[in-house]
Amino acid sequence: MRFIPTRFHGFLDYIVGIFMIIAPWVLDFSDNDAATWTIVIAGIIVLIQAAMTDFEVGLVRRIPMQSHLMMDFGIGVILALSPWLFQFDDYVYLPHLIVGIFSILASLTTHRVPSHSYKAEHTNPDHIRHM
Repeated sequence: MRFIPTRFHGFLDYIVGIFMIIAPWVLDFSDNDAATWTIVIAGIIVLIQAAMTDFEVGLVRRIPMQSHLMMDFGIGVILALSPWLFQFDDYVYLPHLIVGIFSILASLTTHRVPSHSYKAEHTNPDHIRHM
């Protein structure tokens, strides 16, 4: 069941992406390179992806929402498994597991297309800029 609006998902992407980038220092696991860079790189990807998605809060609008959600799912799986894949689970695993599961759940519960008002505004010929 999909109940999360794409606009809300986009705002969450920006917030969670920033949190992922600062998490190693806020949650005190920055002295482990694998744990740090896994979540930081994932956070950077989340921010870039949000900025490039064709939805209400996208800046460049090149990635279709369905592709964005598939990428969120993949990022979530990799992030959730990363402590065991990259062998830092004895040091830290909860931030990666929690954010990974959150990403998977968000990908499965967010609408696949932006709101009708967004689509109407961005497909109406009167609103398209001519070059």
